[in-house]
Amino acid sequence: MTDTAVDIEGRHLKLSNLEKVLYPAVGFTKQQVIDYYARIAPVIIPHLAGRALTRKRYPDGVDGEPFFEKNAPMHKPEWVKTVPIWSGRNRRTVNYVLADDLATLVWLANLAALELHPSLALAKDITCPTEMVFDLDPGSPANIVQCCQVGLWLREIFEHFGLQSFPKTSGSKGLQIYVPLNTPTTYDATKMFSHALAQLLEHDHRDLVLSEMSKHARTGKVFVDWSQNDEHKTTVAVYSLRAREHPTVSTPVTWEEVERAFKKKDAGLLVFEAPQVVARVEKLGDLFEPVLELKQRLPDLKGAVAEEPKRIEIAAQAEEEDPPRKTSGKKSMRKGPARKKRGKV
Repeated sequence: MTDTAVDIEGRHLKLSNLEKVLYPAVGFTKQQVIDYYARIAPVIIPHLAGRALTRKRYPDGVDGEPFFEKNAPMHKPEWVKTVPIWSGRNRRTVNYVLADDLATLVWLANLAALELHPSLALAKDITCPTEMVFDLDPGSPANIVQCCQVGLWLREIFEHFGLQSFPKTSGSKGLQIYVPLNTPTTYDATKMFSHALAQLLEHDHRDLVLSEMSKHARTGKVFVDWSQNDEHKTTVAVYSLRAREHPTVSTPVTWEEVERAFKKKDAGLLVFEAPQVVARVEKLGDLFEPVLELKQRLPDLKGAVAEEPKRIEIAAQAEEEDPPRKTSGKKSMRKGPARKKRGKV
């Protein structure tokens, strides 16, 4: 296996083991991974730029042992930008990579960093998330079709508050809904709000929705994971590859596509692999572009209670740590329905 030297935008780097198969089921190689990220760079980089980036690396391919990497590796090229962020939990400074340019993205792909997980906040103001996310995770036999139903219910609630939302596939089993903010806020605020809405959905649709992780109760239901709205957590980036059997991608979709998949009960309509995603972007552009700039503010839930006490009370009373038991009789807001040895990369 030989190395290949390349120059990208004036940056020199060596690509190694390009023929190495990272997705054995379909023979998808590291060269194809690098090619995908190079082609998708114009739309993924804006969503990564300026954000502390956690990488999930698969040096032995998707069937091998992966590992998460937060600190920039010691052998990084000197031109790779990093940002120091203090970790209170670990009592040390973590030097995160900033994937702000094509050369850095290709360098990461060459390290078999298949999955890219950026912070919800920009590194320059790490305590202020620019977006709120809901990760809809189905428990078998539920799948992304049931996630579509829950996502449509969520969209209706957002619209009630005058908020726009944008769906993307997780690239795995579920659906993720983003609410761009790009205004001053805190994780405490986004976490409380998202937890409140998850509890409200569970109250209205107990047969399908869970607001708390409960493995024994997951069967056939959709867990609305609001806890991703946390300074210490990350969600897979839009356009990131996923380490599945096939090289699927976390793909932005339209609400019309979500409605169509739900109506047809066809999970396959929302599965996209790397070549398809490149073609979609060429045709549709970046469907997630509004998430970068759209300015929205979270409503004051307690203030909303004064206006519509019966419809909002459940949400307003949600507590982050110890949620109250909800009683029936509340009116729905909804009017209708051990690390192993790493391989060479």
